[in-house]
Amino acid sequence: MDVFGALADGTRRSLLSELAGGPRRVVDLAARHDISRPAVSKHLRLLLEAGVVSVEDRGRERYYALEPAALGPVAAYVAGLTAGPLPEHALDALETEVRRTTREREQRSTRDQHTDRSDRTA
Repeated sequence: MDVFGALADGTRRSLLSELAGGPRRVVDLAARHDISRPAVSKHLRLLLEAGVVSVEDRGRERYYALEPAALGPVAAYVAGLTAGPLPEHALDALETEVRRTTREREQRSTRDQHTDRSDRTA
């Protein structure tokens, strides 16, 4: 399962929201949901397979934690949807730089042509 599939389920999104507050045990997560502990474990296994959570064994207990970096593709997708068009002035500096560079090239070309003619007559 990929990260988008993992986020498709409301229960898994709720579990991730809780894990954003820090690592939690299955029993703690299950206490906050109207589903059984085995069902919570199944959701956590799917989140683990998608790479959005990690698990750490501490003695006899397992703690699940959010892996924020794994949500990068989702953040990039949402950012792309909300970016919108660039404002008109956003490329003004680029236009100024292009004009300056073009002017400098033209001046160099004219100077080089003038130098070539001088060298031929000498």
